[in-house]
Amino acid sequence: FTLLCCYKEEKMINPEIGFTSDVIKNPDRFVGRTDLIRNCIRALNAPLGLIGIYGKRGVGKSSLARQIQQIAVGNLVTIKNSGLDHEAPKSMRKYITVYYQCDSMISNVEDLIRRLLNDQNEEDGLLRLVPNDGKEIVEFQRSDEINGGVDLKVLSWGAKGVDTSKYAKVVENDNIQTFRNFLSAIVTHQVKKKMKREGLLIIIDEFDVVKDKVGMGSLIKSLSSDEVKFAVCGIGDDLFELVEDHGSVERLLEEGTLHVTPMPVNESEEIIKKAERLFKGDMNFVSDVITEIAELSQGYPYLVQLIGKESVNKANQLNSNLIDRHIFNQVKKEIASGKAFPTLERQYLRAVGDSEDRKNLLYILANQEEDKTMFDTEVGKLVLKKARRDAESFEVKHIDQLLPRLIDPKFGPALRKVPDMKGYYEFVNPVFRVYCQLREL
Repeated sequence: FTLLCCYKEEKMINPEIGFTSDVIKNPDRFVGRTDLIRNCIRALNAPLGLIGIYGKRGVGKSSLARQIQQIAVGNLVTIKNSGLDHEAPKSMRKYITVYYQCDSMISNVEDLIRRLLNDQNEEDGLLRLVPNDGKEIVEFQRSDEINGGVDLKVLSWGAKGVDTSKYAKVVENDNIQTFRNFLSAIVTHQVKKKMKREGLLIIIDEFDVVKDKVGMGSLIKSLSSDEVKFAVCGIGDDLFELVEDHGSVERLLEEGTLHVTPMPVNESEEIIKKAERLFKGDMNFVSDVITEIAELSQGYPYLVQLIGKESVNKANQLNSNLIDRHIFNQVKKEIASGKAFPTLERQYLRAVGDSEDRKNLLYILANQEEDKTMFDTEVGKLVLKKARRDAESFEVKHIDQLLPRLIDPKFGPALRKVPDMKGYYEFVNPVFRVYCQLREL
């Protein structure tokens, strides 16, 4: 009995080998987006400019931002894997990089700058680059999933009798000026003298969660130069807000606007084929299952990864190394019953509560054909008038009483009103919208 248990444990395949729900940092795991990578090359090699990465949630914006960081520090694996070697200049501009991911506790630009000034992340933080009196310079390569030609990580700066005041000056009660001074010090003593790079690249991810963005466009415009470049990652409205804040930002975006749309089916399929190669033959998918996963995921790589992981887990349960139609049908049953993805299922249950009518209304809205807007042909809107008409066939009554819970922040929310468009709504998280469809497979 003991021997049998041990044998089965050895046959279990870790799904994380091939699939991950985390941001893709490793260039060897990154798939597709050839046109965007081509635009990244141009944007990074432009001496002046702002990189704006925008799109729906779940489409892979953060993973693209991490690839931009890799390219910026000289790791060209993503370019090579995309078949774009011939389009990259022989002498690519190289940067020292700062990467910061915002959270919903950041109220305004002042909060964001304060966070940047105090971020002590040893690989991505601004402080690791700022001169610091009395400590030795420690340099070594980035630690996670990196190949050659990468950025050096500087934990501290300013040893051997160097006076900190010559490098960076903290101005009490003025975080903006302190930030300016820090950038000046980093450019002078890190970018130019120590690291001999062309510039400093500051990547701000999840910018959409910052509540009040007033002032950010002006700040970026005033600090951008041929030695300091910003990249802002968020939803499409973020770029409009930056432009509204300072009209000249629009000119900075001319070569750096990267619209991340849902993946085409063939690129979604490639995520699974890449996973098969990472499993090194220990776990495989039949071709029609690969295609169905890609189609069900509707272009959201996060969902491809989740369904892929669940498929591997089910294959492990059945002691199989081939995910065929039989196994995948069971996976679909578990998705439809709410067993497969507990986080999305909790969000679903909070939204619908104990109301069968609200469940049907959510399904109707999730399956409604999106209206296109004049501003962005990819971002769709839901029209409540259409939902009322469709609800009749489901015998769903009193929509106006069911809807408030779906837009109440206490329960998610699942939906939000579209500003300045009466009767229009959209799913806060498009991945959740797809899940609501899969939930009723």
